[in-house]
Amino acid sequence: MLIGVNEQGDKRLPALSDGYWESKTSWLSVVQDLQSRDLQDAPKLAIGDGALGFWAAINGVWPVTRQQCCWVHKTANVLAKLPDSIQGKAKAGLKAIWMAETKAAAEKALAGFQRDFAAKYPKAANLLEKDREALLAFYDFPAEHWIHIRTTNPIESSFAAIRHRTTPVFFKIVVAKIMLLSSSFPVSPCRG
Repeated sequence: MLIGVNEQGDKRLPALSDGYWESKTSWLSVVQDLQSRDLQDAPKLAIGDGALGFWAAINGVWPVTRQQCCWVHKTANVLAKLPDSIQGKAKAGLKAIWMAETKAAAEKALAGFQRDFAAKYPKAANLLEKDREALLAFYDFPAEHWIHIRTTNPIESSFAAIRHRTTPVFFKIVVAKIMLLSSSFPVSPCRG
């Protein structure tokens, strides 16, 4: 599933497709379908989790599109590398990064997180460092869009009831967002 967000913040559902998990081939067919339906200009930003197939397809078709890693997914991945006893402190440190008022403040909060955790928990700290640019990309866009473009989670939460009633081995929803260059792409409105 791919959600489009235009410059006014309106969300649209330009693509809903089945595919082979998170493969490049599946995502490439989704992207090529969008192109065949008149989305010729590259999106300004693509937001996704760690699905390598999604990023490979986006980079292959729209190499100028910037990447934003989903903060909800990244937070879960970082916390999984830490002992339970310090996850509360780490979660607060992560939230200080993605809720900062400016990119400079986010950089400062990220440096603080690294200072507090890198020496003892390098695997957790490295997860942030390796994706630093893609985690902070949303700060380069208007602040009114940040809540929509720093995570894919609002999309996924719509499907929580489905996921809980479906065998995980056979069903997985992979979602991503793109921030479109114009509001003229002909798709149906979407709430959420």
